Amino acid sequence: MFTGLSAFPLTPLQHGRIDESAFTRLMERLAVAGVDSICVLGSTGNYAYLNRDARRRVAELAAQHAGGVPLMVGIAALNTSEVLALAEDAQQAGVGAVLLAPMSYQPLTADEVFGLYETVSGALSVPLVVYDNPATTHFEFSDELHASIARLPNVCSIKIPPVLGDIATVHARVERLRALLPPHVTLGISGDATAVTGLLGGCDAWYSALGGLFPTTVLDITRAAQAGDCSTAIQLSGRLELIWALFRRHGSLRVVATAAELLGHAEEPCLPAPLKTLRDAERRQLAAALQDLQLK
Repeated sequence: MFTGLSAFPLTPLQHGRIDESAFTRLMERLAVAGVDSICVLGSTGNYAYLNRDARRRVAELAAQHAGGVPLMVGIAALNTSEVLALAEDAQQAGVGAVLLAPMSYQPLTADEVFGLYETVSGALSVPLVVYDNPATTHFEFSDELHASIARLPNVCSIKIPPVLGDIATVHARVERLRALLPPHVTLGISGDATAVTGLLGGCDAWYSALGGLFPTTVLDITRAAQAGDCSTAIQLSGRLELIWALFRRHGSLRVVATAAELLGHAEEPCLPAPLKTLRDAERRQLAAALQDLQLK
């Protein structure tokens, strides 16, 4: 479950409520494509903007429509008691794992973050993936903190942020961290624009926002990287440079949501206010890129 392509679908909204039919179609699209796992209620899934009832419903719908694909659900929240409640909801829905970021309004200390994972991991009956995403949480894990958390019960994977540099540089970074972790804990790369380098540099999984909407396209890159076919993997990822440029400029959520609207996978507007999808020239630019690339 913690290797290969983990696809993170959008949670489309309409007037602040879950668009259940659109979400179900996205789930079924991923199941048909044969992704290695699905994670709902990650950053692309708008988890931070949804209340507990909505998140419980997303977990239930995802479990019903995953088609046998291993399912993970994000459980991050501002306080530990809410995280534990969300974890219980996810487990009751029948998910295979949970994803936890150290979400907070006040800056967190390393001791507070360790305490969060210690409490939550000890209460779980399913595996936990550590979500290291400093761009949104504004918390930076040290390697030592990762190592301490990785030794807690039920921790099975760490989703690390993008690693800049060539394949050799990424490989060295991955191996430094891997040497500190228990053998069963996998490393997954995020940051779609440079994820191919992460896979080729030794990461076990790609936790992908674009894969949540275009699973076949991202699977092709993933499978080439897994096979050690560096030139094909790099070429396939490089073909998407315009998409990656928009990701870097606007964030993956806005770009994926805009693409979903343009292609009829979600009705406009599908993001929770005050977030907005791309407008004007950049929306037209994305529409032209989607027409040209024919992503699947």
